[in-house]
Amino acid sequence: MNSFTSVTDVVNPRALVESALQIKKLPYAYATLGTNKTIGLFFFNSSLRTRISTQKAAMNLGMNSIVMNVGAEGWMLEFADGAVMNGSAVEHVKDAAAVMSLYCDVIAVRSFPTLTNKTEDYQELVLSQFVTYATVPVVSMESATRHPLQSLADVMTMKESQRSSHPSQRTSQPKVVLTWAPHIKALPQAVANSFAEWTLALKYDLTITHPEGYELNTDFTEGATIEHDQHKALEGADFVYVKNWSAYTDYGAVLTTDPSWMLDEQKLQHATNARIMHCLPVRRNVELSDELIDGPRSLIYTQAENRVYAAQAVLKEILESS
Repeated sequence: MNSFTSVTDVVNPRALVESALQIKKLPYAYATLGTNKTIGLFFFNSSLRTRISTQKAAMNLGMNSIVMNVGAEGWMLEFADGAVMNGSAVEHVKDAAAVMSLYCDVIAVRSFPTLTNKTEDYQELVLSQFVTYATVPVVSMESATRHPLQSLADVMTMKESQRSSHPSQRTSQPKVVLTWAPHIKALPQAVANSFAEWTLALKYDLTITHPEGYELNTDFTEGATIEHDQHKALEGADFVYVKNWSAYTDYGAVLTTDPSWMLDEQKLQHATNARIMHCLPVRRNVELSDELIDGPRSLIYTQAENRVYAAQAVLKEILESS
C-alpha cells in the first residue's frame, strides 16, 4: 500500500480487516517495525479520536510522531496550481509537502470540506495536493469526502461483533442500516460516504435512510437500498449506524432538523438484534438517545477503541510495503 485515502487504495479490504483484528489481539507484536521511522500528523481541522488513536497506533509500531495543528502553528498554505502568491498564504503546498517528506517517512493529513464549494471539496483539493507533491506515503485522517480510518474501524467492529454475538451469521452478510440523524449545524458527508463505500465494497446488505433531499453522491451509494421511511428501513437490522450529514445536491444545506429522526429504543422494536454505531462526537438526545448510547446495544466505544488497531493495520502495511 503506497497511500491510504479510500478503500480503493486497499488491494484486499477483507484481509486488512482481519489484520486489524489480529493486531487487536497482539498490539505489540510489531513493536519494532517502525523503529527509526517518523510519521507526521498534520491537522488542518480539530480532532480527538483521530489524533490520539493514530498517534498511539504509531507508538505501538515503534514509530516517532510529529503532531502539528497547521492552521495555528504553521504558515497558511496555498493549494492552487499556478497561484500568484501575493495574498495571505505564505507557502505553497508544493514546497511544504516536499519538505515534510524530508522529515517524515509517512505523512497523515486531516482536512474538512468548506461545504460551500462542492466542486472544490469533491476534488479533494487539500488531500490530493499532498498525495501529488509528497514523496512518501500519505494517509487520510479524514478529508472533504471520506474518513477511511473511521470506516475501517467500523467494518472491523461489525466483523468482530458478528463473531461474538451472532455466530449463526459468520458466513452471511448482516443487514446494515445507515440512518441520518438531526443535528444543530451542517456537517460533512465524509463519514456517511466512506461508511457506504466500505460496506458496499465488502458486499454488505446496506440500506441508507434519510429525509428527502439528503441523498448522498451516488458514486458512494451505488448498490445500496435507499429508503425514506426510517421505520421500514430499521426492520430486521443487525447494525444501525447513526450519523448526520448536510445535503449534497443543495450543497451544505440543512434542509430539516426534524427531531423525529432521532434514534431511540422504541424505533428498534422490530430490530431486536440491532447493535448501534456512531463515530463520535455525538449530540446526546439529539442524534441518539441516552438509553441507546449507554445501553447494551451500543458498539460506540468499541468503534472508538478499534480506531487504534485500524490505524495500526494501515501503518503496518505501509511500513512493510516501503
